[in-house]
Amino acid sequence: MSDLGGIVIRAVMSEKSLKLMEEENTLTFIVRRDASKPEIKRAIEKILGVKVTKVRTLITPKGEKKAYVKLSKEYNASEIASRLGIVA
Repeated sequence: MSDLGGIVIRAVMSEKSLKLMEEENTLTFIVRRDASKPEIKRAIEKILGVKVTKVRTLITPKGEKKAYVKLSKEYNASEIASRLGIVA
């Protein structure tokens, strides 16, 4: 899942990310540490063909940058994840 200068490294699949997907229409990704929120938003919109309403980021204890990407209401995070092969 590489794009625009490799901003998005991989999708995250954990219990928390599944809960966010179902309850808040949010997908979780590991991104390049130097990527800004607007760059992450543009990259996700371009890769997935969706509209992003909000991006939240944090640095994990492992030193990776995690991005929580909230999708616009007209898109379903679970359907997008299924299309990507993240969830069955």
